[in-house]
Amino acid sequence: MSEMPEVITPTVLTATRAVNLKALEWILRIAVFGEFLGHGIFAVQGKAQWVGWIEQLLGVSTETAAFLLTVVGIVDILVAVIVLVRPVRLVLLYMAVWGFWTALLRPLVGEPIWDFVERWANWGAPLVLLLIRGWPKSLKEWVK
Repeated sequence: MSEMPEVITPTVLTATRAVNLKALEWILRIAVFGEFLGHGIFAVQGKAQWVGWIEQLLGVSTETAAFLLTVVGIVDILVAVIVLVRPVRLVLLYMAVWGFWTALLRPLVGEPIWDFVERWANWGAPLVLLLIRGWPKSLKEWVK
């Protein structure tokens, strides 16, 4: 005798989607955490190429560029931890904008356009995570 297939009701389907959405959210949180943590560590270490880009774009000394890069690195590490612990919408928006800017920065300093294209996930992943969490309808929701 064959078994009857399980009936998929709207409640079962909704529960399955909720579980899948939660798993997707965690995958994105971990991915975005890793991306910003890695970039933050490189920045705090004073990655020479990045120091040069800051000097070129802002017209500042090497020491000032290195200091600014260290600040950027600390911020990247901080937002990485925030998104892993409790993804705040405003932080996710910052990550999407910052990820877009740092990807766009590559062709602006003379790198090939493909360096920009290759980094689309740097801004796309935090943006998708923001949309999964829900676009805020009020100022208060940006910090929730």
